[in-house]
Formats: sequence, C-alpha cells, structure tokens
Amino acid sequence: MDLRESIKKQTEVSLNLAKHVSLKHAKESNLVFSPLSIHVVLSLIAAGAKGETLDELLMFLKSQTSGDLNLFSSELVALVLADGSKIGGPRMCFANGVWIEKSLPLKPYFKDIVDTVYKASSKQVDFQTKAVEVTGEVNSWAENETSGLIKEILPSGSVDSSTRLIFANALYFKGAWNEKFDASHTKDHDFHLLDGTSVQVPFMTSKNKQYLSEYDGFKVLGLPYKQGEDKRRFSMYFILPDAKDGLQGLVDKVGSPGFLDNHLPLQAVPVGEFRIPKFKISFGFEAAEVLKGLGLASPFSGGLSEMVDSPMGQNLYVSSIFHKSFIEVNEEGTEAAAASAGVIKLRSMQMIVDFVADHPFMFVIREDLTGVVLFVGHVLNPTHVA
Repeated sequence: MDLRESIKKQTEVSLNLAKHVSLKHAKESNLVFSPLSIHVVLSLIAAGAKGETLDELLMFLKSQTSGDLNLFSSELVALVLADGSKIGGPRMCFANGVWIEKSLPLKPYFKDIVDTVYKASSKQVDFQTKAVEVTGEVNSWAENETSGLIKEILPSGSVDSSTRLIFANALYFKGAWNEKFDASHTKDHDFHLLDGTSVQVPFMTSKNKQYLSEYDGFKVLGLPYKQGEDKRRFSMYFILPDAKDGLQGLVDKVGSPGFLDNHLPLQAVPVGEFRIPKFKISFGFEAAEVLKGLGLASPFSGGLSEMVDSPMGQNLYVSSIFHKSFIEVNEEGTEAAAASAGVIKLRSMQMIVDFVADHPFMFVIREDLTGVVLFVGHVLNPTHVA
C-alpha cells in the first residue's frame, strides 16, 4: 500500500463528503465535521462486510481491499494521530470503541482486526434489556475521549433491543498557533451574512507576515500550529471567496481532485489589512442519507456477515451513522473534537495581500507532511455556535 496515494484518495473522499454534507445539512448553518472519523467507522464496517456491501464500501473509500483500509488506519494512528503534547506539539486523542451484544461472539478474524488494527476497546453488553444504559455508556465514552466537548453522540431512542453492535470513533485536537494573536488587538467589525445583512463579531489581527496565496476568485490563508519535536506539521487553512456570496461555488471547487495540494500557500508574505473572526461551532448530523446519496446504500440493507459467529450475521445492517463535531478558534489556537458512531441492527428479522474574512468562508485542519485532513467546515455566521 502506497501511504501517500491512500491519503490522497482519502482527502478526495473527505472533500467530496464535505461538499454533500454542506448541501444537505448545512446550507443555512455553520459546519464542522471530521471526515477522517467517518472514514474510520466505515473502514471498520468494511472489515466485517462481504459481497456487494464490501464492494460498495471499497469503491466509496477508493480502496482495493479491506486489508488496505486496515493498514491505512493503523498507519494513520501511528504516524499522524499520536498525542504530541508531551513533545511540544498539539494535544491529540484518537480512540475507537466497539459494543457487542453479549449473545453474539465476534468472528476471531474480525475480533483480531478490532483489537490489533483499530486498537478499539471492546465490550459485551446487553442490548436486549439494557439499551438505554448502553446508550449512556457510549455517550460517556465519547465525552471522555473528547475532553467533554462531544456530548450525546447517540441520540435518545437510537439504540434499542434490535441493536447488535455499535462502532464509535472519537478524535480530539488542541493546537496552539505558532504565532499567537495579541488579544488586546482583537476588535469588533462587521461580518457580512449571505442574506445581505451583517453582524458585529470580534476579529483577530496581526502585522506579521502570513502564509497567503491569491487565486482567481478566492484566497487561501495557512495558519501553522506550534510544532513539536517530531516531524508532523499541523495547519489550519482558511479558504475565502472574493465574492461575499461566493461560498457555495467555492465548496464545489474544493471538492475537485487535487484542489488542496494545488492551492496551499507555500511562503509567508507581508499583509495589508488582515482580519480573521473568532468563532465556536458545534454541529451534528446523521450521515446515512448523505452516504446513500453518494452511492453507499448496501451497508444500510445488509452484507455484514463477517462480523459475528452466528447465523444472525446474515441479517445485520447499518441502521445509522451519527456524527458530532466541535471547534473553537481564538487568539491562542484551536480546540476541535469529533465523534462518529455506527449502529448495527438486526432486521425484524509575495506581494502585500489583504485577507479580511468578513464573509462566509471554508476552513480545513490538516497535517501537512502527509496531507491527512482532520476537520472540514464553513462559517456562515461567527456569532452562532450551532
């Protein structure tokens, strides 16, 4: 497996997913989500799938085999997602969890993948009589793994006596800017909304050179996070359309293959007027409809017989995939978290450049050495948390 090629494909999947989530769930709201978190849950489901369901998952995730997906996930955990706080870099937590109906033993091959590749904590539970308690347990796990930022990844009623497995993934990131903003220079300015009105929001500013590049119709700003003693380099990218109402056209462009790699700023240039709004966003959605719309339908009807050692395995299907994310951007840096949970059920049977982000824009958090995208989103109104 070529890791760089796998990451390139994962980025394409991520940005294509971002485009469709934006259109279906966040046309009128701020957005943040972690395509990487959803990718890991789908990869884990693929490890227990066969036939048409496996084929569809591999096609969607742009992978040749489920073994490649497993290898990719283990490489990501080792190379990109390790905690860097003890060596001066961003604090990170990446965790997987599996909850299994106690009457259904996992197939040895699948259990080995769950334990060794995804390093998931697994627990046997009683869905048939204690579904509410299990829901609370999964929610507490996600809250704990994301430092309290993601609460109730599983909504009330999403787990019941027909549930047989839950796969969950949690991702937490906290990075300090390489060059922090001086809070005393933060001032309120107008932020122009898509409906033509404006709101007053606090904008951060700086006179330092910035990683900026200009293109036809948009600009890209890169803000590096403080690097630790390892080779990883994390950055947040702000992609700002020139037109006040240009976000949707930009989302379409960003989703095209190779866009990010071809448009990242490579050098720091002097800036003229430079303002970025502070913002805080939490966002949640159920991903099944978006995934079905992108051609991933089979897992939601069956084909997951490789997970459990029981005839019941023939009737397992993904009932829902819940995802929640949070991000806060301020003078110090960025704190972001995401959690995804897939519920498996049984059928009843260089020049001076201005960069003023005073209208809707996109953002991406990624690790630059590998190109792995951790979070994607857009800001329509910095005053709205949800």
